[in-house]
Amino acid sequence: MDNSPGKQAHIDRWQKDRQKAFKIVPEGGKTFRYLGKEFHVFPNTFWPYTDSQPLVSSLRVKPGDSVLDVGTGSGVIAVFACHGGATRVLAVDINPAALKSAQHNATEHGFGETMEVRYSCLFDGIGNEQFDVITANLPFRNKEAPDVVARSQWDTDFRTNTQFFEQVGKYLKPDGRIYFAHSNFGAVKEVRKLAKDNGYSMRMVARARADETKEFYAFLIKRLPQTARV
Repeated sequence: MDNSPGKQAHIDRWQKDRQKAFKIVPEGGKTFRYLGKEFHVFPNTFWPYTDSQPLVSSLRVKPGDSVLDVGTGSGVIAVFACHGGATRVLAVDINPAALKSAQHNATEHGFGETMEVRYSCLFDGIGNEQFDVITANLPFRNKEAPDVVARSQWDTDFRTNTQFFEQVGKYLKPDGRIYFAHSNFGAVKEVRKLAKDNGYSMRMVARARADETKEFYAFLIKRLPQTARV
């Protein structure tokens, strides 16, 4: 990441403006066209944007796969997993508004039976279930988040990302794979270290540019051979 004060200040202003915009969506919600499909978001929900496009474009789901979407937001990644052929999708978030949006979108796309939306702080509400695919669009930056809306973009003391990599193996099948979103203004080096330290390989598989300063990535993450569990 470019750590220059000017770049940091620009990203701060942009993200704060977006958080304000998420909060002033009309009570009945707002509809967005995203990758050829319509999604509805209610106030305080992170709406569909370029950040998840590389992940969606690179996501490969085999017929019959089970998918866990962590930090689902408006549910777009989970819905595309359903469209891709998953027969079981669990979409989790800590933001009640996001859960409302994700449930609405699951129903509108005809996946009310396939896609379950559940409150969970990362893996706290998952139980012992394991998944073929885990998708995650976590906050990109190590920055204090004052409320649940800010937590969609900022990770206080990088706790969410750290916990994800320390615990994700329990919920991933032995030959499972993780699709992970990130950005050029996020803590990519720190994420790569977390992946390596916890026994995972990490390879960029897609990228998309939002403008001249913001680029978004998708990483494919797998267990290193010596850490595979049965």
